[in-house]
Amino acid sequence: MAMLLRKLWESVSSRSSSSSNSFASLDRQQLMYVQSSTGAFDRIPLDIFMIILKCLGPKEAAKLSVVCKYWKLIVSDNRLWIFFLQNQQESWDSICFSETHLRSGYPLQAFPNQIPQLSFMHIYGLRTQVPGSVIVDGGVGYCKFGWSKYASPSGRSATFLEFGNIESPMNSRLRDFFATIYSRMQVKTSTQPVVVSVPICHYDDTESARAARRHLKEAIYKALFDMNVPAVCAINQATLALYAARRTSGIVVNIGFHQTSVVPIFHGKVMRKVGVEVVGMGALKLTGYLRELMQQKNINFESLYTLRSLKENLCYVALDYESELSKDTKASFDVATEGWFTLSKERFQTGEILFQPRIAGVCAMGLQQAVALCMNHCYQAAELTADDGWFKTVVLAGGSACLPGLAERLEKELRGLLPPSMTSGIRVIPPPHGADSAWFGAKLISNLSSFPGSWCITKKQFRQTSRHSLIW
Repeated sequence: MAMLLRKLWESVSSRSSSSSNSFASLDRQQLMYVQSSTGAFDRIPLDIFMIILKCLGPKEAAKLSVVCKYWKLIVSDNRLWIFFLQNQQESWDSICFSETHLRSGYPLQAFPNQIPQLSFMHIYGLRTQVPGSVIVDGGVGYCKFGWSKYASPSGRSATFLEFGNIESPMNSRLRDFFATIYSRMQVKTSTQPVVVSVPICHYDDTESARAARRHLKEAIYKALFDMNVPAVCAINQATLALYAARRTSGIVVNIGFHQTSVVPIFHGKVMRKVGVEVVGMGALKLTGYLRELMQQKNINFESLYTLRSLKENLCYVALDYESELSKDTKASFDVATEGWFTLSKERFQTGEILFQPRIAGVCAMGLQQAVALCMNHCYQAAELTADDGWFKTVVLAGGSACLPGLAERLEKELRGLLPPSMTSGIRVIPPPHGADSAWFGAKLISNLSSFPGSWCITKKQFRQTSRHSLIW
């Protein structure tokens, strides 16, 4: 160890005049020199010593903490371990958010600023020991699955709501669905926990809706525990998309496969008493309307893939629809195996039906009206939360929510519909991870230093827990 440190010291000593000042705020008595208790490294400037520790890496640096109390003081400095965490695959902003806001588990702590000072050396050590999990984002259109240590989902399949024979019992379909996922991932069911993203459904706060949600969640737990999964965490998609945007409170606008849901969430909990708004307009309708527009130009498509490719690569939402009609908006895209296609006004007319459904012959309120209605309900129910500003953050989710210009247009429309007292400070955030936002929200939870902890339920707990505690 001493020889290695001496070699590193020689390699950085020539740079001492331009060394980093990132640790300049340490106590001055600590800053100037490492005391004589460090032996051979007596009187090495602390900033140079920190460079040596960074070069050594986290494992070797941690070993030095047992040498003596002086070295332990230096090695345990949070800034050193923040440096190590910043070099992880996951972004530092996401790690910091998850460890300060989600680490305590569910229900979330209402005032995370009151969390005591964290030791990032301790957090780093715990995160390296986290077993990871299998993540299954069970959307309505299609499902995304993968390993929590991966950078992104590793595969896609039909969702469990539409998997196999839809006339068969839910329990049977779920078992077949999860068995297929584990087979594709080549993972044993008994080795790791699983985090399941549950589609947003049964929106109301009625007794029948609560029973339906409870039944679905119990069916998911039962199917997985019958497969000997050690622990299960089941959370709705909207909440996970909110976590992916590094927020615990706000309104999630999820443009799903068949419909769009506007979900108010406060400290990780869906505020069903406030009201979840639903618009009968989803990704499938957008794609279908683009098909209609192209058929008017005598262009027919046999493949839904071609239409989706054009929608995802050429379509956008106009900030001002009327003025956009007078512009030249032609653009072309080469669809694999299909050739080049050119779109003009269809590029922004497709997304416009989110705000003007009547254009597509749909009798429904526009997206801006649904969000404004939800925000108004949140504003009137401020006494339930003791916070009159949490709903001013709007997070978009879903593949079709990635249309360029959608966030800016929605924010503009909301400012025109709502009074200044409600729109002051409003912010509409595009999908932070595109169509995979819910999957990345699940990844944040799976890689927490406290995972599985209170986020998951085991088979024994499932059997002991009362049915009413599974309501979400």
